[in-house]
Amino acid sequence: MNDWKNVLIAVNNTPTSKQALQYAADILGNLPATRIGLLYIYPEPPPDYYLSGNSLDAYRQEKEEAASRFLELSVRELEQAGIEQGFISIMYRLADHATISQAILDVAAEGEYGTIVVGKRGVSKAEEFLFGSISSALVHHSHDCTVWVVG
Repeated sequence: MNDWKNVLIAVNNTPTSKQALQYAADILGNLPATRIGLLYIYPEPPPDYYLSGNSLDAYRQEKEEAASRFLELSVRELEQAGIEQGFISIMYRLADHATISQAILDVAAEGEYGTIVVGKRGVSKAEEFLFGSISSALVHHSHDCTVWVVG
């Protein structure tokens, strides 16, 4: 099993994601030698995106600028909890031909993260049955790591 103090926090600009970040900050803030990866995965553009003359490069730039701004705020929150900036890395990626949950698991495996933290998305049981949820997929498909679902 990977080191549990190597923590991947998957974030986006939602209330449950912010709650998960705060929860992780509260727990990890005073632990020595904790390494944190902040990850922002954004989906592929919708099929009709290209019909209006837009490019994948423009889409990536728009999403990555928004991700960068949000991740900067997230780093500040972790620093306020006592985690030194040198122990925090930020990443953003396009979920290229993968689900968001699979993209998170791929990053977790690549970085040998022992803990994944994610917010629970607020969906109804019917929506979860039809579409699934990221947190549920992470719990069911993760290997060699612990998953904290907050919310």
